[in-house]
Order: sequence, then C-alpha cells, then structure tokens
Amino acid sequence: MNSAERFLQDFHQRRPGTTPPAFAELRLAGRGCSYDMLAATLDALRPDARVLDLGCGDGFLLERLARQHPRAQLLGVDMSATELQAAQRRLAGRGLLLEERAQSLSLASASIDAVLSHLALMLMSDIDQVLQEIHRVLVPGGRLSAVVGREFLLGELGQHYLQVFRAAARRDQLAHLPLVDPRAQSERGWRELLSQHFTGLHFEELDLPWTPTFEELWNSLGDTYDLDRLTPANQRLMKNELHDATEHLQASDGTLSTGWGLLLIQARAV
Repeated sequence: MNSAERFLQDFHQRRPGTTPPAFAELRLAGRGCSYDMLAATLDALRPDARVLDLGCGDGFLLERLARQHPRAQLLGVDMSATELQAAQRRLAGRGLLLEERAQSLSLASASIDAVLSHLALMLMSDIDQVLQEIHRVLVPGGRLSAVVGREFLLGELGQHYLQVFRAAARRDQLAHLPLVDPRAQSERGWRELLSQHFTGLHFEELDLPWTPTFEELWNSLGDTYDLDRLTPANQRLMKNELHDATEHLQASDGTLSTGWGLLLIQARAV
C-alpha cells in the first residue's frame, strides 16, 4: 500500500459517506444524477445478474440498485471498514459486502456479470492490476461501467480555486500525493488502460451544472481530499482568499456558476 492509498484509507475511515451528498443532487435534465446514469447501464442485464460495486463506499449506489433490480445478486467491495459499516446499515443485508483491495479480489474468476464504480476507479493504485482483476472476475462479455473524474470545478471558478489551493499547499509544504494515475485523467489514457482486456469502449463526457452560494461551495470543498490535508489555520486563510478571488463571479442572488466534469466509461470484457 503506497502513500496515496494510505491517505485514502485514512480519509474514508474518518469521514465515511462524503461522496453521495456532493453528487446525488447534481443532475442532467432527463437523465438524473451520475449515480442514475451509472445504474442505467444495467438496464439490459438479466434480472438475476451478479453485479459488483467496486469502491462501494457507504452503499449509496448499491441501495439504488437494490430498489431498481430487486432480483440482482449485489456485491460491494471497499477497503474502508467504516464505509462498509455504513453500507451494512444502509443495505440491511441486501448485498454481500467485502473488505478488500481491488488489486486482489477474493471473487472467483468469471463470477460477475457487471462491475460498476462511481468516482473510485481512477483513485485506485496500480490501476493496471485493478483492471486485470476486473477482467478476471467478469464473465466473457461482462460489462464494466464507471463514472470517473474529468474536471474539478468547471469554468473560471475552477481556475481561481487551483491558484488559491496551490498557494495554500505551499504554505503547508504539502508533499506531492499522486492520487490519480496520469493515464486515468483523459479519455486517451483510459483507452490505453482498457484496450488489453476490454472491447466496445464508449466514453461520454458529463458536465453536471452547480450553482452554489460561496458558503455552500466552501462547505462542499471541506469534504474533499485537498482541504483535508491543510491545517485548520491554513483552511481559514484559503477560504478568505478564495472568497476574494471569486467575489466578482457571484450573480445577483449570490450564487456562483460552476459544475463537475465527469466521464462515463462503458466497456465489455474480452
């Protein structure tokens, strides 16, 4: 386990369930939120399909799948015991939950019909091994569907955020923490990663609009990996700097126009 993976495990042990509140309410007209769009990729599967949520967190997606596919055999894998405890409470025994790493799954080969992952796959270290394991546990022709990050805070606001955060990181002398493999930051990189074990690759860029007030924006940023690494005093200073840098972007009602850039990936196991 490298330093990035240790950080992620510690973060989610301390702060389970941070992702669903941030993304469940961000919607595209007629398609819903990113969880809805990911779940929709299963519509053509047989009713009793075996579905694995990789990096399942607190079970938010699994709970949605349990409602939409009541006969499906659901499994969730996560490396955080705290997240899995929250998932167990949410699911009340509806699915099988496993505390293990995606790089070494205990599941039998060719035992899963579909693997889903919501904003987790791109954070997994040794991504080549992860994809090899996904291919191993999928049946031939089995489906991989994942929502991954593409752009953090869309538009001009995102540019100001990066400038302010980089200054804050320098003040705290934060060490470089490579949370994402460079190849997992572009469609071209994902094609390279997936081409060995998967076919029928399909990519869709999703820009989810968001118009928070500054306080809503800051409260949401408080649940991100970036701010978690800063000292409390530095966080307060960064908040003031970000407010000053983005004040001119506020609409008359006090809201800011931004959003989250995501990428929906679909593929089939060779």
